Amino acid sequence: MITLSKVRVEHLTKVFGRRTQQALDLVKEGKSKQDILKETGATVGVHDVSFNVENGEVFVIMGLSGSGKSTLIRLINRLIEPTSGEVYIDDQEVSKMSKEDLREVRRSKMNMVFQNFGLFPQRTIQQNTEYGLEIRGVDKEERRKKAEEALDNSGLLSVKDQYPNQLSGGMQQRVGLARALANDPEVLLMDEAFSALDPLIRRDMQDDLLDLQERVQKTIIFITHDLDEALRIGDRIALMRDGKIMQIGTGEEILTHPANDFVREFTEDIDRSRVLTAENIMEPALISNVETDGPNVALQRMRKEEVSMLLAVDRKRHLKGSLTAEKALDARKNEKPLREVVEENVRKIQKDTLVTDIFDMIYNSPAPLAVVDEEDRVVGVVVRGSVIGAMADTGEVEENKSEATNENETTEDEGVDVDA
Repeated sequence: MITLSKVRVEHLTKVFGRRTQQALDLVKEGKSKQDILKETGATVGVHDVSFNVENGEVFVIMGLSGSGKSTLIRLINRLIEPTSGEVYIDDQEVSKMSKEDLREVRRSKMNMVFQNFGLFPQRTIQQNTEYGLEIRGVDKEERRKKAEEALDNSGLLSVKDQYPNQLSGGMQQRVGLARALANDPEVLLMDEAFSALDPLIRRDMQDDLLDLQERVQKTIIFITHDLDEALRIGDRIALMRDGKIMQIGTGEEILTHPANDFVREFTEDIDRSRVLTAENIMEPALISNVETDGPNVALQRMRKEEVSMLLAVDRKRHLKGSLTAEKALDARKNEKPLREVVEENVRKIQKDTLVTDIFDMIYNSPAPLAVVDEEDRVVGVVVRGSVIGAMADTGEVEENKSEATNENETTEDEGVDVDA
């Protein structure tokens, strides 16, 4: 079977203990992890987990302590042997490889970054970074170049001759990441890599990882118990509980369409403004093509939609500004084309702009914000009420949209009679 996925996991299961089959039977009966342990003495670490990770994707596996996330990542590189199921890297079945083949895959295709930095205190930063290449038998000059390149990518080249105890915790973790990248792995496994760092350093490391990923484009499987961290760095997230995956999706999908009550409760306290985007809260844009429409056409559209302003666009739906009823009336009275009365007071934002970033933009804006796609075409509009609603409570967004429409767009607020 040929697949574009870099990593493929199929029905992966791990039971710790002797009474494996009995434990699996109890899982199928819907017994809890705690009940199974009590009845059989066996612990279900991971049960029937399946997912794909695409090339260049940051795939985050998250859950509370005991959910099975760390067991799962160790099953992927076979630090733990699975009870059943398969793991594939580029369609090579890792779960059935010989020890020699597995060792080669770990050296050339996969590398792992742990929570504890694991640096050798007697070695310099350069020597620590070269370590993986050294045990692979890479020539001294080549491993020096590869290590320096990895350190440069991680912003550590200037400290290459220092020792680990001379660096902060965040910088030591950067060295651990650089050491993993020096081997040029195709798949990077990161197990709670930032959990031991204080919040400010942790956020810096998340930024560093995102910046680094833009440059090196590795396939990353990242383990965390922190939902904010998962939402910040993950292209997709797998949320685990008691060894099972509850839901896989983007941060937006998990927050806006939770698969069950557990996911809903797990995510209820998250700051949605840091995940929701303009595309989530935008309304359809009411527009006028000022290259083809005349004043009467624009005024008729305003009357029909019961608004006093339209977004002005060209034939390709590229934003030109705003067109108010007052300006359209002036154009009709003085026989001007609409393009001469357009006001350039509308800002545009991309569909993926975060709500938290929109707030400051729209706070003092005289007009709504135009949302544009990858080809710079207007696809929607964001009004102040939608942003406030999203910042306060996602469930109130729709209600706030209607209030914001009255505040920002109605003819009564503008004080213009479009029938004049």
